[in-house]
Amino acid sequence: MPEFGGELASYLPSILVLIFTGAVAGLLAGLLGVGGGIVIVPVLFNMFDVLHLPPEWAMHVAVATSLATIIPTSIFSMRAHWKKGNVDVDLLKVWAVWAFVGATIGTILAGQFKSWMLTAIFAVVASLVAINMASRDGLKVADSLPVSKIKNAIMSFFIGGFSVTMGIGGGTLSVPTLSAFNFPIHRAVGTAAALGLPIAIPGVIGFAIAGWGVENRPPLSIGFINIIGFLLIFPLSSLMAPYGAAIAHKLNRVWLRRAFALFLGVTAVRMFLRLYEVFS
Repeated sequence: MPEFGGELASYLPSILVLIFTGAVAGLLAGLLGVGGGIVIVPVLFNMFDVLHLPPEWAMHVAVATSLATIIPTSIFSMRAHWKKGNVDVDLLKVWAVWAFVGATIGTILAGQFKSWMLTAIFAVVASLVAINMASRDGLKVADSLPVSKIKNAIMSFFIGGFSVTMGIGGGTLSVPTLSAFNFPIHRAVGTAAALGLPIAIPGVIGFAIAGWGVENRPPLSIGFINIIGFLLIFPLSSLMAPYGAAIAHKLNRVWLRRAFALFLGVTAVRMFLRLYEVFS
């Protein structure tokens, strides 16, 4: 028993970090519609490094575990925004289908990628999102979304494809995209929350299959999905998402965006440094 207690105590800081990460991820999912994965993935990725787990599958496990937590978080966040009338059902009918298709194809490709490739995708996209969020209102492209279903299908397809390779629910890309077309920000956040499901579900299934039988994964994993990480993160991420949605109207969103942009920028730099170490 003393040995078990000592071993448990050595993991206690990591356990607390994951629980706290879940709370922060849930709040951000509700507040900004960015999806908690943008916080969860870098935390898991760096934690696996601290725990000296093999690096070749670190990003795969981080991405897959993050996608698993997005499923319940997206449901709770979507319900909260739905009650406030901030989910655009007509747009969701088009975007959800093609985001699902993009996520399915993205998962198939990601399962074949090396860890550094997933790291590079996350670093590049996180940098672009950070630059966009650092500005006051973000990029503006047009006064309204395209009427063409084909153009909407293409946008949502790529959002689903890139999101699933990053382990995020789609909000990180869909909210800035919708905002660029002058879409009301609260409806963008609510619709993005609903978009997390059709992205995360094929991602979870695909990464579970792709990682089946792979050696050197963390203990208690289904494919690339680490059950311990999932169980520590999702309770508070799901619980805090509705609170984030409730207070979204009360905070200064400009400074909140800029603070998050700083976090994303630092995260991207750390991942670029990791890539430099791989190739140096």
